[in-house]
Amino acid sequence: MEEIAISKFKATCLAVLEKVKQTGEPVLVTRFGHPVAQIIPPVPPKGARKLGTGVGSYDIVGDIVGPISDISDLEVTRDPQEKK
Repeated sequence: MEEIAISKFKATCLAVLEKVKQTGEPVLVTRFGHPVAQIIPPVPPKGARKLGTGVGSYDIVGDIVGPISDISDLEVTRDPQEKK
């Protein structure tokens, strides 16, 4: 684990945080050689999915854009005066 003095951490805080985020390696912040804090990467939330993880998992069958049924089957399109 990398160690960094608190004075250097204070001067480069954002860069250290970004490095921990990118590498996943924790950093130990010390003051006069004694540990003060440990910077660790965040744990991803449960159920979080990345875009594209389902690629190749599904097969599209049929027309996914067209209507589900024939328009003449819908009651709304029928003439109310017409006998069934």
